[in-house]
Amino acid sequence: MDIWKKKTTKEVLESIEKTSLKKNLTAKDIGALGIGAVVGVGIFVATGEGARAAGPAVIISFVLAAIIACFCGLCYSELATMFPVAGSTYSYSYIAFGEIIAMFIGWCLTAEYLVAGSAVASGWSGTFLGILKNMGIHLPKIITASPSNGGIVDLPAVLIITIITALLCYGMQESAKVNNIIVAVKIAIILLFIILGATHINVSNYKPFNPYGWKGIFAGTATIFFSYIGFDAISTSAEEAKNPKRDLPLGLIMCLAVVSVLYISVAFVLTGLVPFKEIISENAVPGALARVGIYWGSSLVGAGAIIGMMSTLLVVLYGQVRVFLGMSRDGLLPKFFSKIHPVHKTPYISTIITGSIAALIAGFLPLDIIVQFLSIGTLLGFIVVSLSVIRLRIVMPNFERVFKCPGVPFTPIITILCCILLLLRLHLKTWIGFVIWIAIGFIVYFTYGIKNSLLQNKK
Repeated sequence: MDIWKKKTTKEVLESIEKTSLKKNLTAKDIGALGIGAVVGVGIFVATGEGARAAGPAVIISFVLAAIIACFCGLCYSELATMFPVAGSTYSYSYIAFGEIIAMFIGWCLTAEYLVAGSAVASGWSGTFLGILKNMGIHLPKIITASPSNGGIVDLPAVLIITIITALLCYGMQESAKVNNIIVAVKIAIILLFIILGATHINVSNYKPFNPYGWKGIFAGTATIFFSYIGFDAISTSAEEAKNPKRDLPLGLIMCLAVVSVLYISVAFVLTGLVPFKEIISENAVPGALARVGIYWGSSLVGAGAIIGMMSTLLVVLYGQVRVFLGMSRDGLLPKFFSKIHPVHKTPYISTIITGSIAALIAGFLPLDIIVQFLSIGTLLGFIVVSLSVIRLRIVMPNFERVFKCPGVPFTPIITILCCILLLLRLHLKTWIGFVIWIAIGFIVYFTYGIKNSLLQNKK
């Protein structure tokens, strides 16, 4: 067995032609998927965390994150238009580096999406319970908290995952329509915060602007960077795009432009409204409006956060299902992960399994444990995508590239260096948990995957 065996472009293109997935996503749908993933918990929670790490200079943190994300997006666009296949980074690494690296990245993405979905559901539950509390409705702690927080199960988190899972099973076109509506509402709510907050900015809150120096700025960037999981989620939709060679780059550019403007604007207004040391991360955006007396705006933004997190949850669960689908079709996971529903044309078994695991994590583990290794999978995925662009330019120089990443190899190299810098900012406990997870992945590969791999068994 050759664990470094690579897929050929012919094998990848054949798998695309044989797909049973419906091709009904437009550039607008794809862009909205990315926005749905990126503009969620990140803008409502991570903005406050970033501000506490960097002070008002979190504005620069967001600019840096946007620049790094832009470089990543250019790399993704080249590969996604070359190989419009479900599985995104997993599929690209299979072609560029071989099966063992593909399995490693697929397992990284599994941790990334499942943990992100669980974290969003847990955050959604907390915000939802806060709104109910403001309305005078108090649900018993036994059904609204994890065991370590004094309850039995976080039922609201489980229920919201169940609802989103059912929607994804029903159909991707319907899911995309719901997501588009939610994204429109979410953007409107964020714009409302920016407009209302801009009229109450206290310039003295920006002083000192950079209290912790560049160390704080990079810490802020590392803190908020997990939000950019949306780029990978966009590329997982390639196989369901109507015209992937046109729609994917347009969707990526649309997502990047909207997200960058929103994040930087929210960071600017938030740090102008509230002294950075007094920002409450769990309620950063609504709390800032309440602080200056705009209570109706605070309530409306809180409701927007509830709605907005639902689209984030939809997209991260969708991305996880497509990664499972790609790995299963290659034989690295059991075949039932790639079974397509005869009517709805969705990988329904994989969707149900993904939703069930995410619900168990969100229902029984506290949020602080869930979020411990959110960023690692995202950053490692970006590194592999960047390396893939460089390698495929060398080994496949004549392959048609509808979209070419500019400045190769410098653009991918800059992306890699930036991602490594952010990885070095993560805590040791995060790395320990990640190493344990990867060890489990290799056990799965060497006990099941390598024996059932279609590539290994191909004569």
